[in-house]
Amino acid sequence: MQKCVVIYNPNSGKLSNQNEIKKVYKILENYGYETEIVYTKCKSDATNITKKLKDVDLLICAGGDGTLNEVISGNIQRKKPILLGHLPLGSVNDVAHMYGLTNNITKNLVMLLNGVAKNIDVCMINNNPFVYVACIGAFVDISYATPRKLKEKYGRLAYVIYGIQQLKQNMHSYNIKYTVDGVERESEFSFIFITNSNRVGGVNNIYDDVKLDDNKFEVLLCNIKNKKDILKAVYYLKRKDISNLPGFVYIKTNNIKLEFDKTPPSWCIDGDELPHNNNVFEITINKSNNMLLPIKNLNKLFTENKE
Repeated sequence: MQKCVVIYNPNSGKLSNQNEIKKVYKILENYGYETEIVYTKCKSDATNITKKLKDVDLLICAGGDGTLNEVISGNIQRKKPILLGHLPLGSVNDVAHMYGLTNNITKNLVMLLNGVAKNIDVCMINNNPFVYVACIGAFVDISYATPRKLKEKYGRLAYVIYGIQQLKQNMHSYNIKYTVDGVERESEFSFIFITNSNRVGGVNNIYDDVKLDDNKFEVLLCNIKNKKDILKAVYYLKRKDISNLPGFVYIKTNNIKLEFDKTPPSWCIDGDELPHNNNVFEITINKSNNMLLPIKNLNKLFTENKE
């Protein structure tokens, strides 16, 4: 039999029912896998577990977007990366919804095992991978600073509640030099939004045509200064494509260098905090990860869909 390891983040919930766990074992056994479930205990655990695994044919991440980030981080550091799969258990699960997965664990597992292995673009910011989003500026701490008790009680609504509470915070702008394909420009921005996804924060179709194998990611730079600017951006967003918003700079590229005039606060990558002591950041793409994906959205997400 082939070997499958499931890295499970118990803080994400949902897989705590013993019957559910038995179903996972049984389904994988039916598809020819001997299975081991490994529980994470702290931050970065999934990364360290992934790096040390031996003789594994399939590695499944059971957790939220942040846990998937950790698994991919560990996989990139391996000499021989493992084929990955993702079972979403978090609050928002942007990546999973983009892949075409549902809220049903056993259904998702069957879709993965009947799916196709695809090579995916993974963005890197100063060699730190992010699967679908990296942002910096006002309000980006909402995803990781929202209290866990609030998330457990209200689910996705917790982020809205916490965000409203944070509207009083000041918005800081930075003078930023940004270099794309050797061309340098400079301007003032308060918010930077880098994605490789058509869904972020539970909002679908952020961009019209996102591909996971085109060696490109999307960059949005803006200078929102106050609540009035936020409302104006929301107004335009309802009427225009996000890549054509007034006062925003949109770039589609496979490399960008950002140089801040002063050290900015932490980045938010895949919903978690990335602390740093830098003011220069280079974003590139890594191509070493293969992901087992359901057939459902392949035509939409890949330029080359060879099943």
